This record gives sequence, structure tokens and C-alpha cells, in this order.
Amino acid sequence: MPEAKKAATYLAFDFGTRRFGVAVGNTLLQSARELPPVKAQDGIPDWTHISSYIEEWQPRGCVVGLPLNMDGTESEMSQRAKKFGKRLKGRFNLPVAMMDERLTSFEAKQHVRASQGYTDFGTHSVDGAAACLILESWFAQQESDNA
Repeated sequence: MPEAKKAATYLAFDFGTRRFGVAVGNTLLQSARELPPVKAQDGIPDWTHISSYIEEWQPRGCVVGLPLNMDGTESEMSQRAKKFGKRLKGRFNLPVAMMDERLTSFEAKQHVRASQGYTDFGTHSVDGAAACLILESWFAQQESDNA
């Protein structure tokens, strides 16, 4: 009989200069749900808010969206997101994975539009939806890598 799969919790972050979208999910369900965003000032997050998420959810690791250009090259925002990932790892001693997030904001807007039925989004919903997509994409990639 196969061994039962143990659920592990992960947090995901959609990097932004004014706010970070945040999602939490687990490996068993491979789904994520949006958490309230973390405010940021020029890409520097409110670390106290992130600490409270780490303390509350006790994640096994974190996933940070990597905003690549459409041709796969890095941009200034990619470098800033990587820097955030390194700081996150250093502060909390957790594994941090970077996940290609091309098109997640577009897909998140489509999702929010479909679920809420309007086009004047509060950016919080889009940021959180993008973080959910990042985490769910990462779960799917892990699953296919282990197949």
C-alpha cells in the first residue's frame, strides 16, 4: 500500500513595489487561498506583517513569483523579487523557491473579473489571486517533477 501523503503548508508572494500579494496553500490539496496583502514601500515589505504570517502558518517553505519578461529574460523587477526571496530565506531560515509568474497578473485579473463580475478591480484582489496562481503553478510543477 502506498504511503499516505503528508500535507505541507507553503506561503507564496507576488512581489510588488507598493504591496505584495500573499497566498497560503498545502501540498495535499494543491490549492491556495488569498491572504490580506502585505504593504510595501518601494519594494521593501512590512517585515512585521510577513513575520506574523510565518508564525501563524508555520510554512515548510515559501514561493516567490519571478516577474520575467515575455522572452524569459530578467528585468529590474526580477532582480528585486530575487533579492526579496534571499532576504526572506535569510530572515526566516526557510527554503524559498522562485516561480516564473509570466501572465499570472493577466490571468488573475481574468479570474477576479469572472468571479466578481466587474472590471474595476481593487488591486488587493488581483495581487492575492496572482499569489494563488503562483503557488498553485508551483504545486503543479512539483507534482510533474515527481511523477
